[in-house]
Amino acid sequence: TSGTTGRPKGVEIEHRSLVNLLVAMGGEIGFTPTDTLLAVTTISFDIAGLELFLPLIHGATIVLAGSADILEGRNLSTLITRHRVTVMQATPTAWRLLIQSGWPGNPDLRALTGGEALPPNLAQQLARLTGAIWNVYGPTETTIWSSIHRVSGNEERSVPIGRPIANTQCYILDAHQQPVPTGCPGELYIGGDGVARGYFGRPDLTSERFVALPTVTRNDHPLFRTGDQVQFLESGEIEFLGRLDQQIKLRGYRIEL
Repeated sequence: TSGTTGRPKGVEIEHRSLVNLLVAMGGEIGFTPTDTLLAVTTISFDIAGLELFLPLIHGATIVLAGSADILEGRNLSTLITRHRVTVMQATPTAWRLLIQSGWPGNPDLRALTGGEALPPNLAQQLARLTGAIWNVYGPTETTIWSSIHRVSGNEERSVPIGRPIANTQCYILDAHQQPVPTGCPGELYIGGDGVARGYFGRPDLTSERFVALPTVTRNDHPLFRTGDQVQFLESGEIEFLGRLDQQIKLRGYRIEL
């Protein structure tokens, strides 16, 4: 994962965790062998794992965008049209770049956006320009994406990060690691099949961020402390509120100021 302290950290992800993500996401967006996915993410960014393996396990098609295409919205627009792309995943920054290039939209395109908070105005634009769009959320330590929200385009105050994907649990806890009620802010803890073993060669950091809370989960399986402040909405979905520390996201990378 990105080097929040200046040095990248190796995250030990098991194969079964990636398989769980791929099967869950494939079901969420209705991915089939007839789909064509435009892969726009560098392999140094964890979400490339979904772009490369989701089409392969379905027998679908991958179109690999070149580095020059990724930086130029008009080139991405051309690729989407030329290859009849049906699925594309990108950060809000990349989607905005595509829209600003004059992209007319595509009703056959299913869009995924994550890695940064999705502004409501951009969500409304994408809802009009695509056939369907999902806002996804998750740290590398819980295998790429952990929650998903189908965007309606009617979100005004903020766009929720949704509900947990299959075999994933989300807990919102206070400073005493006790559950908070709906509408009360707390820290997001994530459990389930996506949780990594820990950080490679960093037992100190692993014990700090991967914690067992039997009083909350009724088992000894570790939860990952995200450091993100969130709250449950009345709908049962989760709303992202910000960080509990000085960490920021810049173009999808986590950085400690």
